[in-house]
Amino acid sequence: MDRQKILEVERIRKDFPILGQTMNGRPLVYLDNAATTQKPVSVIRRMHDFYETEYATVHRAVYTLSQNATRECDLVREKCRKYLNAKNNSEIIFVRGATEAMNLVAFGYGRKFLKAGDEIIVSNLEHHANIVPWQQLCLEKNLTLRVIPINDQGELLMDEYKKLLNCKTKVVAVTHVSNALGTINPVREITRLAHDAGAVVLIDGAQAVPHLKVDLQEIDCDFYCFSGHKVYGPTGVGVLYGKLRHLEAMDPYQFGGEMIEMVTYEKTTFTRPPLKFEAGTPPIAPIVGLGPALDYVGRLGIDRIEAYEHELLIAATRRLSEVPGLKIIGQAREKGAIISFTIGDIHPHDIGTILDQEGIAIRTGHHCAQPVMRRFNIPATARASFSFYNTQDEIDRLVKGLEKVQEIFR
Repeated sequence: MDRQKILEVERIRKDFPILGQTMNGRPLVYLDNAATTQKPVSVIRRMHDFYETEYATVHRAVYTLSQNATRECDLVREKCRKYLNAKNNSEIIFVRGATEAMNLVAFGYGRKFLKAGDEIIVSNLEHHANIVPWQQLCLEKNLTLRVIPINDQGELLMDEYKKLLNCKTKVVAVTHVSNALGTINPVREITRLAHDAGAVVLIDGAQAVPHLKVDLQEIDCDFYCFSGHKVYGPTGVGVLYGKLRHLEAMDPYQFGGEMIEMVTYEKTTFTRPPLKFEAGTPPIAPIVGLGPALDYVGRLGIDRIEAYEHELLIAATRRLSEVPGLKIIGQAREKGAIISFTIGDIHPHDIGTILDQEGIAIRTGHHCAQPVMRRFNIPATARASFSFYNTQDEIDRLVKGLEKVQEIFR
């Protein structure tokens, strides 16, 4: 890798205090970024300062402290709009995370507009959060769930997708980037084909937003979502984007304070988006903390992040391929910096446990993607997922750790 980039990463790592600690007596190597990312000092300090000197409820008071807190949340909504290139702030809904966003669409849109006999298409790459809500809606309304198959490299079979589309297709819900395999899906083409068939499209962007440039005007999907904690921000906050015409036509997902226009014992009317879908007191501090997280990514530059992480992926793929008995699951041509693998008959949990003793944090299990595991006839994988603060040296540490795994089980 370019020496200048390594030096830059060494500087960046100083912004993430947790990366400087030891774990089990060894320097921490954090490779579970697909699950959640670490937080820069700017996010930590912003939330601390907000709680210490600025905290108040939002939208509901005339006093200055509350008005200032409301303004801060509004500013973050605008940052999210710009980050995604949405048309206006009313299309940005604050949710607890991508999981809540997908449930909101499934039941706020699907329950209202889908009828018995209609069909929903998902892919064989989905996180459970983009399967189960649609599955439950199908059971409730007598709908049919169709699945886009994948090949041995973990890529969608687009010809099969085209065959699934028909006049009964009403919703297509797919991931932008697979959390289990790293596959980057052609979401623009998926959206275009779905629209040609008269269907609306939801994209799960949880794994894409931290690592790729996302332009919603170019993708043209109807709904898009991500979680704050995967893009170097706090837990408890995420974003659902929806085209305004859909949001205005949908029913609220939850009911309570702030999302109402008028309440009597006989009737309730609801306010317009975005507040229509933000019942109750929102996660105020996490929303405020999401702002500097997006700022941080923006300062580094998403194009530079993508290029650097791709170099990490290439280097890690090469090194791991040299480990005897190691098999990488999913090697799509378009792929994010995620590597899922197995080593012979060694259980992934054993791999993860031994690596932990070496100070290396990876993910093991089915990654909330059991249908993906079944497609490859395995119960689980070990998964290393990379970020812009990871280094070549950490890849070397991972390989040495895997060599120790093999020594123990030899």
